[in-house]
Amino acid sequence: MSALQPAPDDTRSITQQILSIVFYTFIAFLCIGLPIAVLPGLVHDQLGFSAVIAGLTIGLQYLSTLLSRPFAGRVADGRGAKQAIIYGLLGILGSGVLTYASALSINVPLLSLLALLAGRVLLGIAQGLIGVATLSWGIGAVGSEHTARVISWNGIASYGAIAIGAPLGVMLVDPLGFATLGLALSVLALLALLVIRNKPSIPVVRGERLPFWSAFGRVAPCGVGLTLASIGYGTLTTFVTLYYLEQGWTGAAWCLSAFGVCFILSRLLFVNAVNRFGGYPVAIACMSTEALGLALLWLAPSPVLALLGAGLTGFGLSLVYPALGVEAIKQVPVSSRGAGLGAYAVFFDLALAIAGPVMGAVALHLGYAWIFCVAALLALAGVGLTLLLARRAQVH
Repeated sequence: MSALQPAPDDTRSITQQILSIVFYTFIAFLCIGLPIAVLPGLVHDQLGFSAVIAGLTIGLQYLSTLLSRPFAGRVADGRGAKQAIIYGLLGILGSGVLTYASALSINVPLLSLLALLAGRVLLGIAQGLIGVATLSWGIGAVGSEHTARVISWNGIASYGAIAIGAPLGVMLVDPLGFATLGLALSVLALLALLVIRNKPSIPVVRGERLPFWSAFGRVAPCGVGLTLASIGYGTLTTFVTLYYLEQGWTGAAWCLSAFGVCFILSRLLFVNAVNRFGGYPVAIACMSTEALGLALLWLAPSPVLALLGAGLTGFGLSLVYPALGVEAIKQVPVSSRGAGLGAYAVFFDLALAIAGPVMGAVALHLGYAWIFCVAALLALAGVGLTLLLARRAQVH
């Protein structure tokens, strides 16, 4: 049986190894999901700050993750992936303590807000560390030929954890109070630290250590393709509710559910597609499907077709990250894998950062439907770029 089609027992063993590592991604993103639906209301309604400050409280975590990517890659490469995850879990623990302190000082709004913001910074840094380290550890444990599977399962863990965490956070805080959020983060971090304590690590790979920006330059061509595709995700999650309101429809949340279900379903069904067909062909097919879904959202005459468009968008976008990620990581030495993974992740962070203001400007001038047209065109630009990269790879 060929290397591309391992025996069922081998496949099961590899999957079990991957799941034992992406467990820490699940814990991290569960902790990220728990506060998402709770914090804006707390900051605005209970502490009395503006909607801008409420948005800043959420956004500060993502900014911290973006800025921590070089540090995360350096720690994963130099100290080892296990150590980087431990640092990340300690960051979540610190975030939990600060969130609890914020709850205790809720009668002093400014002090409560400052403690909350500090906790958000720690949570963002923890996300950066754990996100890079689990991928680096997973690839090192099962081999670079399974890079796409590691990235796919890591994505399933992160999206699934947020989907569970957001409603769970509301269910905790509503009856028990905001302080339970800090306790939940602390308990989850401590449990994960206990689990990881006896888990054997993989040796740190010796060799060339690329500076972060050198790794960034090497993965940038694939990274730009990832950004062009991922803007569609940022557009959908940010503006679909307002789009539905403009159209006079109800049930925007079902659009997000359709996207999420199809995203995870695609990764489960086609987890081996990148190994079978190659990163570039899969990315081209997926971005084309995503563009079709976004175009359907743009032209949808009814909520049913908008739902279908959201599902197609999720189905298509699902494998873009692992498909282009496989090709991106080939461009950096194994000893700098953490730096390469961190640099590649920046392009996804960048897509989420620019989708809001760019598409907001489009909506302001043309209406919300047109943002999906622009996102579809950007996805098609990603198809064009990937075709060029595939052709260049064949020449070399």
